[in-house]
Amino acid sequence: MRSVKKLFIETLGCAMNTRDSEHMIAELQSKENYEITDDAKSADLILINTCSVRDKPVQKLFSEIGVYKKLKKKGAKIGVCGCTASHLGDAIFKRAPSVDFVLGARNVSKISEAVNTPKFIDVAIDYDESNFAFSEFRASPYKAYINISIGCDKQCTYCIVPHTRGEEISIPLELIIAEATKAANSGAKEIFLLGQNVNNYGRRFSTNSDKKIDFSDLLDAISQIDAVQRIRFTSPHPLHMDDKFLNTFANNPKVCKSMHMPLQSGSTRILDGMKRGYSKEWFLNRALKLREMIDDVSISTDIIVGFPGESDADFEDTMDVLEQVKFEQIFAFKYSPRPLTKAATFDNQVDPLIAAARLDRLQKRQDEILDAIALSKQDKILQVYFEELRSSGFIAGRSDNNALVQVKASDSVLGQTHNVLITNPKRLSLYGQIVD
Repeated sequence: MRSVKKLFIETLGCAMNTRDSEHMIAELQSKENYEITDDAKSADLILINTCSVRDKPVQKLFSEIGVYKKLKKKGAKIGVCGCTASHLGDAIFKRAPSVDFVLGARNVSKISEAVNTPKFIDVAIDYDESNFAFSEFRASPYKAYINISIGCDKQCTYCIVPHTRGEEISIPLELIIAEATKAANSGAKEIFLLGQNVNNYGRRFSTNSDKKIDFSDLLDAISQIDAVQRIRFTSPHPLHMDDKFLNTFANNPKVCKSMHMPLQSGSTRILDGMKRGYSKEWFLNRALKLREMIDDVSISTDIIVGFPGESDADFEDTMDVLEQVKFEQIFAFKYSPRPLTKAATFDNQVDPLIAAARLDRLQKRQDEILDAIALSKQDKILQVYFEELRSSGFIAGRSDNNALVQVKASDSVLGQTHNVLITNPKRLSLYGQIVD
């Protein structure tokens, strides 16, 4: 009988990285006899699954390698995976010799080979994993993350992702349906679909097929699985938000009414410089149409402040979109030049102090909007799917439109949907009591 080895994994970045980590855990559990540990000191293998969208996570990587080098036990291995692995490659070995292998974001299925090969490196971004059937592991029994595509074909001038995850390939429908069915039948009533541009699904498959399918068709197909109660997804691209997609989103009762629409900038001029492919007017048309179609829809977004060439007038355009849409959540950052991207070579970089002041203004106004939204939830009843234990006896879950709700309850409500009366709405979380 093989001895059980211990695996510690740190995941940085997006939901796709979270799913990639689950895939690696599953492969190592089933093929290499590893079990998960929260104690890095006792681990036989330490994995860092990295992000490279901004500079800060890259800096954090080498800091973490130094920490793990000091605390790891004798003979333990350190592996660097994910997007930073893809774009730095063997430079990681040179800068951090304690690293035992480097595995790119497009090469997750090779984790067993990486663990068993000294100084293994594979960071090819043209490797096709779209038909690979991974072993099964999920961090939560109540929610299932499912990749529906890999890579990205967009060429946004600020983004490194196409250089770390390669060209966009859709995962075959039958694999997605099989995975969703298995997860739902095992208790994961919420399915969360992942892709760099999920609503571009069906554009390219690695094998030829005469059958035409798009993201709206995929949503309808998954909703036919009886055990699936809720469907969420991220991130759709505003460019591909046609009327068919909006109608499916609005009218399919299993599709949760929360939409993440990455704005990036409210200025059409800056959007052109970013190569986003849409205008301020198009974005507003789609967002406000959603508000008209669905009374309680929530809309979240990403915003980059201080992109090269951004003027005061351009920033005011962003603030105007903020005022018109009144997002339920924003993820806002100062522009961060990334290697391999066109924007990093632009000579009209914005003064960091100006960018910081704009970001501060944006975030303060967003806090005011969030306070008003929270207050409007007072004494409202929301349907909440509970999925997480919190401290001090609280159980947390999400409403259909993605509001975070916490109640005092036993863990028996986990995996269940209940009506909750909101009694104490806060900016980041609504507190209430179960009333059914």
